[in-house]
Amino acid sequence: MKFKLYILFLLFSSILFAQKVTTSIDTTRNKIGAEFKLTVKVAANKTDKVVFPKAKNIGALEVIESYKIDTIKSNDKYELIKKYGLTQFDSGKYTIPRIQILINGKPSFSDSLKVEVNDVKVDTLRQKMYDIKDVAQVETSSDWWKYLLGILLLLAIAALAYWLIKKYQTKEKPEEIIYKSPIEKATSLLQQLELKELWQHGEVKSYYSELTDIARNYIEEEIHIPAMESTTSELIVAIRKVANQKKLKLTAATLENLEKVLKQADLVKFAKVTPLDFEIEQDKKRISSSIVTIHQAIPTVVEKDDELEAWNEQQREIARLQKLKKQKRTRIIITIGIVLSVLMISLLTLIYFKGFDYVKDNLIGHPTKELAEGEWIYSEYGNPGIKIETPKVLKRLDATKMLPKDAFAVLKEMQMFGYGSLMDSFNVMVSTTKFKKETEINFDTVLEGNTKVWETMGGQNIIFKQEEFNTDKGITGVKAYGTMTMLDKIQNKSQKLYYEILLFKQDGGLQQIVVSYKEGDEYGKKILERIINSVELKTAQQ
Repeated sequence: MKFKLYILFLLFSSILFAQKVTTSIDTTRNKIGAEFKLTVKVAANKTDKVVFPKAKNIGALEVIESYKIDTIKSNDKYELIKKYGLTQFDSGKYTIPRIQILINGKPSFSDSLKVEVNDVKVDTLRQKMYDIKDVAQVETSSDWWKYLLGILLLLAIAALAYWLIKKYQTKEKPEEIIYKSPIEKATSLLQQLELKELWQHGEVKSYYSELTDIARNYIEEEIHIPAMESTTSELIVAIRKVANQKKLKLTAATLENLEKVLKQADLVKFAKVTPLDFEIEQDKKRISSSIVTIHQAIPTVVEKDDELEAWNEQQREIARLQKLKKQKRTRIIITIGIVLSVLMISLLTLIYFKGFDYVKDNLIGHPTKELAEGEWIYSEYGNPGIKIETPKVLKRLDATKMLPKDAFAVLKEMQMFGYGSLMDSFNVMVSTTKFKKETEINFDTVLEGNTKVWETMGGQNIIFKQEEFNTDKGITGVKAYGTMTMLDKIQNKSQKLYYEILLFKQDGGLQQIVVSYKEGDEYGKKILERIINSVELKTAQQ
């Protein structure tokens, strides 16, 4: 009994030795986040089944890569090599535990290893430190029309391609040829057969098949014999019978020539006989001659309804042309429908992502959008000068046409500059005034005067508030703002406006800026804000 146990122990030891597991690692020290490459090797026999573990973590280390198994053959033994990529994002000393490998269902273990993960040293004296930046605003591209143009171009190319494909597909379909008589059909088919040059290219069997089919079809259509279904002998007998019944003038030589060709064709098709070139030429002439002879032997029937047949032919041609015209019109309508559908889908997609107002403003156009996105001018107007940035150059206005005549009795100088009017989508006006005598300027009185002038021009429901306003250089004035409804009595229409007025007084003089736009116009609002923020004044001393 002890001897048997000893023998079993030796066998078990020899198996373990043959299936030895070794473990190694490329480095025992690494930086945070760097890869440790763990290698496990198993020596096994050809018949052994080895299973390596699939794990997301091995001990405290994360498996970032499980490499494919490599195999090395040495005599009758195999060495299986499995590599794992491990990492750790916390510094410290770690132990890679033993890994269980199943060999023929029995567990074997790798060796445990110790590794060290080190911090990444940061030299704050050499490496500059920066503040966290604010969120950057992404400017909306104004090149939308380029994308739209590209879409339209692609649609046009697609429509052209579709039209060309349909056009050539229609051309490729052979139009059915209508023959007026069996003899015309047979003659035409014989000519087409010669153009194919089948027997010249070695296709003798195909040539004879088509040649005899033409003859049989002609006989079937002309004298109403089931020629396509009959054997050569049956066909010749049937032709003789019909010739006697209908008194056709067919000579024995004609029938013999036809029979020779049909029998020759049978030999070519079934016995693989290859006739000589001159024999093929003779057979072709015999078929042509037989067809012509049969045609001439048939009594000519005088048609009583020639005019009716001609009319019917004309109507068929008209119907054919109308059908082609209808097909062409249908293709055009389908193409237009596809293009319009794609355009509509593109438009709706653009509206969905960008909004209706964006699409309307960019496709149809928006007057204040063009002003807001155009080139602006920074200039000085009046005396003392008002420096201001505007989307267009302000033109000098005739103050005598805008103010009552008695107002000039107290005015020494008045300069007015403007763009647009209160009935336009946008309006800006700049004015400077000097009085003949020293005058105490009351902003409330000026605003009341503006209100009266607007009322004479059609202004209604004028509402305003006022507050103090300071320029960048510290010049103090008053800002009035509010809404009003402007009525155009000539065209009988009205629009609601938002406006802002800036008033400044210096050495008895008045400086005034008025800006207005249609209420609810986002572009008009942006223009107003940019103009108001750009205002700077020259003082009387300058």
